[in-house]
Amino acid sequence: MEDTNFLENNIRVVVGLDFGTTYSGFAYCHVCNERNVCSNDNWHGEVGQLKTNTVLQYDDTYNVKLWGAPAMAKKPNRRNRGQNNERNRPVELFKLYLEDLSDKLKPNLPVEYKKAITDYLREISKVIKETVGIRWPKIEYFENVLLILTVPAEFSEKSKAIMRICAFDAELIKEACSTNLQFTTEPEAAAVYCMKNLEKQNFAQPGTNFMIVDCGGGTVDLTTHKFINNEQLSEITERAGDCCGSTFIDDEFVKYLRKTLGDEPMDLLRDNNYDQMQYLIQQFCKYGKISFTGDDPDFLYELDIRDTIPILEQQYIVDDDIRETLEKNEWVIEIDFETMKSIFEPVVRKILKLIKVQLDNAQETCSAMFLVGGFSESKYLQKRIKQEFSPRINDISVPIQPMAAISRGAVIYGLSIRLNDLNTVGNNENMKCVISSREREDPVHRKTQDGFIEKFQCLVRRGTKININQEIKRSRVPIHSEQNEMIHCLYYTKEYEAEYCDDPGMELLGKLHIDLPGSGLDRPVLFGITFGNMEITATSKNELTGQSYKAIFKFDLDN
Repeated sequence: MEDTNFLENNIRVVVGLDFGTTYSGFAYCHVCNERNVCSNDNWHGEVGQLKTNTVLQYDDTYNVKLWGAPAMAKKPNRRNRGQNNERNRPVELFKLYLEDLSDKLKPNLPVEYKKAITDYLREISKVIKETVGIRWPKIEYFENVLLILTVPAEFSEKSKAIMRICAFDAELIKEACSTNLQFTTEPEAAAVYCMKNLEKQNFAQPGTNFMIVDCGGGTVDLTTHKFINNEQLSEITERAGDCCGSTFIDDEFVKYLRKTLGDEPMDLLRDNNYDQMQYLIQQFCKYGKISFTGDDPDFLYELDIRDTIPILEQQYIVDDDIRETLEKNEWVIEIDFETMKSIFEPVVRKILKLIKVQLDNAQETCSAMFLVGGFSESKYLQKRIKQEFSPRINDISVPIQPMAAISRGAVIYGLSIRLNDLNTVGNNENMKCVISSREREDPVHRKTQDGFIEKFQCLVRRGTKININQEIKRSRVPIHSEQNEMIHCLYYTKEYEAEYCDDPGMELLGKLHIDLPGSGLDRPVLFGITFGNMEITATSKNELTGQSYKAIFKFDLDN
């Protein structure tokens, strides 16, 4: 994105939207008062919460009935033994469909996941409009807003394209390709926010390195940055992330209940009374997961089945031995200190490994680590990270309002787009090119009838540091004298050595067409690719006619 003159572009407000797996929130700032970044803390008429639940509830015709915290499952009625109405149950964790996860880790949804994302963003857009207090007609409203939408570090280009379409359908932007919507990663937004903390500390000197550990509901994302000056950061390692956010603690809790109660009762609960299962997890989060600090060996979380999930006692516990044990304990399951540690352990271990690998890859001293995101408020997670890495890092801290760090950082980032002066490329960007085949080196089966072979011209290699909006250019010529069109096919891969388009890990990003009037081989076309803050722009220019084209990548969003 080019330097933004807000007045010339009629931008009046910058909004940072943190669309999370389990919670979502936004911050905003009127550009006439850049120092006053505000976090929205009014959700559904209740003041004081920086985020609301990323949850929907539909009516019988699949229109949104409730959303956010009001859509969460309520305490079950012991007298109500009927099965759930599938259409009325809360819909959650739909953002996980944009992650690179196995289907087993994705929730079953009563609607298509893109509809759920769009419906939720539409409700968020209404709150944004009411909060920032601008009274333009709805269709024109977001023309005056620069929206910075944060995404996990490992989001693919396809996932960002889906988010853009959903934002358009939710009326957050007027056109699908609008530049009023920009992306930044959640760790990058958090880095911008945390940089303000660095400025107040003695070690905030040029050359200082610091790590951001963004602990969300679905993912944990890491980046390591170098502090250049008060307005510049650069990344010194590739971003890393994994699906080990706080919701996976909930999964471990359910696994523990399966060992205690058996698979059949938990399957019946999930399939027939999902609202009670959701309420069960809510209670665990509130009274078990959040309150566990790892400091109190007498910690005890008591799960009262009769009060929390009465359907288990009434219908689903069929094993006589299990029922007898529960009756002796008055249908209370006690989760003690060691058991709670075991529930946390698989997820915490993943996070610790991520951090260790990131520190090792940096090959430079890391002076500070900032923990942000909702999961970073876990005292137990903080304790384990400090125990493991305090010998290597001088300062490990949680900034003020870590849950709002990403949305606030996104606003600061939007107000000063050029803050990140350098960008580290996470994939090799390759352009398919057709060259004359060399008999001894190229496999026979890859040759075309006219003696050519399709290979790759590497434009930018993985790990290369480039300036934001730096354009990489290559000149190409047609291979046939009567050729009337040239097609640029842009691929990307994490593999360092890639030669053909069907190599493992190779993905097609998009295609760009350009007309080739005239005839002959001497008709050069200049292809350019520009790496923006989060998106890629490709251009083609006929060097003889001056005609130019800009790429709009068309993803197959249904496949």
